[in-house]
Amino acid sequence: MTLEKYRFDGTGTFNIQAFATAPPEHFQNKKEQIKADIEHNIKVLSKVQQHLAAQKQYSVLIIFQGMDAAGKDSMIEHVMSGVNPQGTSVVSFKVPTELELGHDFLWRIHNAFPAGGELTVFNRSHYEEVLVDRVHPELLLKENLPGIDTVADVHDDLWAKRFNDIKALETYAHRNGILLLKFFLHISKAEQKNRFLKRIEIPEKNWKFSLADIHERRFWDDYQQAYQDAIQHTATKTNPWYVIPSDDKWYSRLVVSQIINREVTALPLKYPEISAAQKQELEQAIIDLKD
Repeated sequence: MTLEKYRFDGTGTFNIQAFATAPPEHFQNKKEQIKADIEHNIKVLSKVQQHLAAQKQYSVLIIFQGMDAAGKDSMIEHVMSGVNPQGTSVVSFKVPTELELGHDFLWRIHNAFPAGGELTVFNRSHYEEVLVDRVHPELLLKENLPGIDTVADVHDDLWAKRFNDIKALETYAHRNGILLLKFFLHISKAEQKNRFLKRIEIPEKNWKFSLADIHERRFWDDYQQAYQDAIQHTATKTNPWYVIPSDDKWYSRLVVSQIINREVTALPLKYPEISAAQKQELEQAIIDLKD
């Protein structure tokens, strides 16, 4: 599978419409093979996780963004199903609390970064503050920002500065041993409609439905433009974006697991060597156990 076509590192111009939402034809109707490949990738990730935990020098931060019903929750459920819960965390970023609104917009994000040896998944992230806030700039008024007293005070330079802040934080994370993997689960408007209808028509899925999702769907074009700008201005060679065709959930899970597999296995991981004193302790432990 060619994975580079899903990668954007800031080189050139990003056009969201140039990236497919549907899987290639030759991958359709191959669910069982895809599931087997995903299972293999999960085993690889599980083994890498052991190295991460032992070395405690590197960590992994996986970020999922996407429109409502893009499949973020199920992606996390399937792709992370085989990892050790110890040393793994999933953080879902909701509407900011009063405490969070009292700090800068990256405060709650930095606090949730993984420690050395850990694997963390963000279900939504700091990008909400250049996506939702951009589509609904009135939300910025809750942040008590200097010079922002009305929506009329919100100008393009605010978003440009936030893009730079995000890149700076992600560069800082990279320098400190955090592998960032940023995934945009890219679905079509038609597929979103189908998934919303299933949430309404299938009783077991009713709990997933919210009228707020229908309201936000009216801003589809605005969100697509916001994603295009965010990806364009925050993708770098060290922290690229991966734009994943997500109309087919199983194909999107395969691609994401393949990318995670490729990137984590490229980390220079090794089990730490023990000292001479520790070796003596092990030898003594063997003697004691055999007595």
